Amino acid sequence: MTKKEFQPVWAAGFMSGTSLDAVDAALILTDGEDVLDFGPTAERPFTTAERQGLERATEAARAWNWGGTEPGQAFDLARNILGETHHAAYQMLDSEWSEAGTGVTRRIAPELIGVHGQTVLHRPPSDQRPGATLQLFDPVPFAQRLQCPVVHDFRTADVAAGGQGAPLAPAYHAALLRTLGPGPAVVLNLGGVANITARFSDGQIVAFDTGPANGPIDEWVAGHDRGTRDENGRFAARGLIHEGLLAQLFEHPFFSAPPPKSLDRYDFNASMARGLSFYDGCATLTAFSARAVAAGVARLAETPARVIACGGGRHNPTLMGQLRAVLPCPVLPAEAVGWRGDFLEAEAFAFLAVRSLRGLPLSWPGTTGVPAPQTGGVLTRPRPLTAL
Repeated sequence: MTKKEFQPVWAAGFMSGTSLDAVDAALILTDGEDVLDFGPTAERPFTTAERQGLERATEAARAWNWGGTEPGQAFDLARNILGETHHAAYQMLDSEWSEAGTGVTRRIAPELIGVHGQTVLHRPPSDQRPGATLQLFDPVPFAQRLQCPVVHDFRTADVAAGGQGAPLAPAYHAALLRTLGPGPAVVLNLGGVANITARFSDGQIVAFDTGPANGPIDEWVAGHDRGTRDENGRFAARGLIHEGLLAQLFEHPFFSAPPPKSLDRYDFNASMARGLSFYDGCATLTAFSARAVAAGVARLAETPARVIACGGGRHNPTLMGQLRAVLPCPVLPAEAVGWRGDFLEAEAFAFLAVRSLRGLPLSWPGTTGVPAPQTGGVLTRPRPLTAL
């Protein structure tokens, strides 16, 4: 199918990250190659009970680790939570939307939905064993409830083909970067894990996880009963960085491994700061995230002209300040270039859903290490209501 034969569609994307804070949703108009328009966005925060249910599923998955009987009860509870919260996020999208600067109000009904699902376990491939990845979501009732086709399970095909299964957003990052003109640039996603998409001057794209981002910091704060995250980086700003510990942390073999490479959210966790005071732990974990990004950027064949940050971590002034101190170029929040930084990943899975429907690649050797360009995603179509 050529580009001219495929008409752009309004697609909705949903993302629930390993930070376990919310379901993000966004609508975009796309043909899977370019983004032609942007629609409404929505954020449906998880309640404490919902977050705890998803945490139990993650803990059960880590204990199981693809060995023995799958923890069905914990996974089923998580799927129920995800189904209800994703539907709530959809309802927030399905409302009248006023286009910025026009005064025109309209309602946009998506023709396709892309759902990432909740990652509860991710194992990169190694010489000893193949990779594996698990995102929880039940697309059947979701597609039926919304009467809209749903694409999910985006990562499994890449892993089965020998890739890392992550990151997958680079296809979308590349489309956004094209709108900014040529030149070397990096898109930095600061979620539970940090990953970068680098575009070089010749247009080549490479991508990989650089290390932790918010995950260990959030875990450290929660473990000290001080909330669920370091709001505005105020805790880290009060602490001292333990340089000796940082030097030890960078001895981890992940940092000497060449990209592309990926991480499970808990490959680096709050236990790294054990023995430090609360504030020093926040400061040290924050510095570790920033310097891990810098170590990743230093591996690139070309120094970027700018780094564009998206994801929750860009709201942390302490983390952003440390990134600016260690990176060799300006660091900008996504909004500085006109992007919607809180919803880039949700937009990405709307974009990837359309690519999946068209059979276009979602990943490449330079982004996940897969041997050849790889499509993916599983399409679920609803049954007509009249057939029920």
